[in-house]
Amino acid sequence: MILSIESSCDDSSLALTRIADKKLVYHIKISQDEEHSTYGGIVPEIASRLHAKRLPEILKKLKTFLNNDLSSIKAVAVTTRPGLSVTLIEGLMMAKTLCLGLQIPLICVNHLKGHIYSLCISQDSTKDSSKSKKAPPPLELPTHIKVEAKDSLGVLLVSGGHTQILQVNNFNHISIIAQSLDDSFGESFDKVAKHLNLGYPGGPQVEHYAKMCQSHQYKPYEFPIPLVHNPKLQFSFSGLKNAVRLAIQELPQPLSLQDISRICAGFQNAVCEHILRKTRLFFQHFEGKYFAIVGGASANTHLRQKISNLCNEYGRELFLADLEFCSDNAAMIGRVGVEHYLRDEFTPLLEAQIAPKSLKGDFVESATF
Repeated sequence: MILSIESSCDDSSLALTRIADKKLVYHIKISQDEEHSTYGGIVPEIASRLHAKRLPEILKKLKTFLNNDLSSIKAVAVTTRPGLSVTLIEGLMMAKTLCLGLQIPLICVNHLKGHIYSLCISQDSTKDSSKSKKAPPPLELPTHIKVEAKDSLGVLLVSGGHTQILQVNNFNHISIIAQSLDDSFGESFDKVAKHLNLGYPGGPQVEHYAKMCQSHQYKPYEFPIPLVHNPKLQFSFSGLKNAVRLAIQELPQPLSLQDISRICAGFQNAVCEHILRKTRLFFQHFEGKYFAIVGGASANTHLRQKISNLCNEYGRELFLADLEFCSDNAAMIGRVGVEHYLRDEFTPLLEAQIAPKSLKGDFVESATF
């Protein structure tokens, strides 16, 4: 089995993934939402201290699950990039310690690849084969098999730190097609929630009030759609966030429940329309038959419905990760870890380093549309 560790941001998580059939055997995760809610966002130093406390706690539970017999663990996979340096280091130190103690190899995993392979976890792990979800073809094929353009997988990755469109041909051939010029889709929800004093994480809160606006038939606030006249395949969220901030300042204080719901609905409409327009532009050039949405912010039901309708319009088959595996988790890191293990891709302990961004070589040169 592969023991995997995730500590790239504010989720402490460990998992066990069986190598032979790639099935998730054990998964445990502790979120830090409550500790960061007061601040309206992640405080890196607090996150680091909590990882230092909680990772050993959940390792103890994992050892209990294995009856304190770790002999079945053949390698340790750990997120080393991208992420917060002060939190990544906590996971890497635990991984190195385990590798030294058990005399097993270390696998360094790119967190973004983990999100892509979150699409495979339920497909590999479901107990009821009749409910099993088929994984997109590029994620099933061995790396040496050449994938035709029509079989490629397009991926929209939306999280608290990233907004990207990627094209996946196989495990070692993933291109970043588009990304944000500034902030991310998920982070913009957090900032809007902070402006409205709704707490953290902001995504579920903003979506909740947006649904309230719809159910009460209020008129959503109208916000400008980012880059609406920009023909390039790229994202931007800073201008929209500022427009929301200014709108809040102009309204009578304290805000009424109706005002809060109208702002949330208007913001969600604008930010999802921005994603939809740029994804449509991608579809006009993308030959692949398959598309997926991954990342913590992919849990947004409004976005999922918009992209689903777009896929139907263009005849693309849509794949979604289970909600349980949308946010950061060690299960997805273990799933990527198995792929590295089967390819004998290990990192010497003395060479293993953390990085706040992806490294050159993690992804192939971006395609030009």
